[in-house]
Amino acid sequence: MELSNRQEKIINIVKENGPITGENIAEKLNLTRATLRPDLAILTMAGFLDARPRVGYFYTGKTGSELLTEKIKSFKVQDYQSIPIVVNEAVSVYDAISTMFLEDVGTLFVVDDHACLTGILSRKDLLRASIGTQDLNAVPVHIIMTRMPNITVCRKDDLLIDVANQLIGKQIDGIPVIKDTDKGLEVVGRITKTTITKAFVELITEDQL
Repeated sequence: MELSNRQEKIINIVKENGPITGENIAEKLNLTRATLRPDLAILTMAGFLDARPRVGYFYTGKTGSELLTEKIKSFKVQDYQSIPIVVNEAVSVYDAISTMFLEDVGTLFVVDDHACLTGILSRKDLLRASIGTQDLNAVPVHIIMTRMPNITVCRKDDLLIDVANQLIGKQIDGIPVIKDTDKGLEVVGRITKTTITKAFVELITEDQL
């Protein structure tokens, strides 16, 4: 976040005099309290300052990069998950390839009749199955998919940064967001490398406003 000259002055005043009231900050800058209110609100929401009733403003001691890191670490899966692209375990490899192409995704989640996760299909899985002379309409995806428990999953309350590390560490394109049910692990969303990219671009864009 790029601070204005006045906001920098406010931070310095609070550093040297905090805790200090908004009225006293305004007085030191020879401004009215109303003029200063938007700047104080921005600095407080951004995390540079904190405020306590009947006490005043004080400096948090955190730099812009530290605040940015804290914000990244607070992101949760539920705030960024997208609609999962699923196929039933009984569909053919041909149909799965068509779905992957039409949906423009790199990973398909395979589910049973209860919408619960049973496997995952990657581009490599489908490419490998396509090599040869077998009839792709006759091969069900459960024959070639990666099965549980060899699947990385996440839940809506997980931290996005942890899921990002899993995507990188395991060199996979997508992770299903699941919910525990009596029937099994219901697929309720997905997190992909594109999801992570969008989240960080959004963060940087907001930070520059």
